[in-house]
Amino acid sequence: MCGVVGLLIKDPALEPRLGSLLVPMIEALGDRGPDSSGIAVYSDGAAGGSGPLATLAGAEVRISLGSDAPVDWPSVRADLERRFSPVATVSELPRGLLVGAPMRHAAEIQVYLGDQWPEVRVLATGGAVAVIKDTGRPEETCSRHALSEWQGYLAVAHTRMATESAVTLLHSHPFVPAADLCVVHNGSFSNYASVRRWLSSQGVRFDSDNDSEVAARLLAERLAAGDDLAEATRWVMKELDGFFTLVITTATGMSVVRDAFACKPAAVAEADGYVAVASEYRALAHLPGIAHARVFEPRPEEVYTWTRSTATS
Repeated sequence: MCGVVGLLIKDPALEPRLGSLLVPMIEALGDRGPDSSGIAVYSDGAAGGSGPLATLAGAEVRISLGSDAPVDWPSVRADLERRFSPVATVSELPRGLLVGAPMRHAAEIQVYLGDQWPEVRVLATGGAVAVIKDTGRPEETCSRHALSEWQGYLAVAHTRMATESAVTLLHSHPFVPAADLCVVHNGSFSNYASVRRWLSSQGVRFDSDNDSEVAARLLAERLAAGDDLAEATRWVMKELDGFFTLVITTATGMSVVRDAFACKPAAVAEADGYVAVASEYRALAHLPGIAHARVFEPRPEEVYTWTRSTATS
């Protein structure tokens, strides 16, 4: 029993309020996932606002860092700033770092981290996304990272109750198998081990033994093969057996899909200024204009996709 949350802002006037709208959604689902949590926030590269994302304004690529091992993050930050100044900017988080850099330096930074700081792991990369993960109660993570102050146009979050793998930062959702691609999952897959073996034989590397990461990696492989998001999601449904609600985000929008039996709960609210999805309606109840929103349960095996300017299924 986990909690999934997605919030896509379509009205730019609401973008400064993304974090303050998101936090109550996450906290409402805290009891569904008290072990750990993860949040991905997408924002434009323009300067403005406050918090760690503002520090990265103008960066072509963002690299989110974390670790399950104890790390001297101030030393990592100082090392990166010394080695890659002035091209890289670094923002420190309670349990990690956000690094902004030109695209041409992204691979070099990641190789350097692997050589000099092997305990540091890359949680996500992309031109728009920043990811934080932490263990413990989700509301504590929101408070620790001052998430209510974060701004942006899209967010996806997960509150985890571990059932098949360890409670660690790296086992937490969202999984980010490709640039700006995030996947959160409520449910379980019964045949993930065989799909994982096949993906591994194709050279795919994994960061955890979580079944949800298998779905994320398979999705990324299909996208890399040329599928659009809807078709790639249908491949995940075809290849993986189980019960699930998946919320998938990219730099341009958000998708949600449930399994054939719709065993795992989900509710969607479509309003003039946003589209929101959550495991339970109570996570949506505080949103502005919810009384006039179109609220519904996603139908089984139907892929719903929304962008910042459109809403289609």
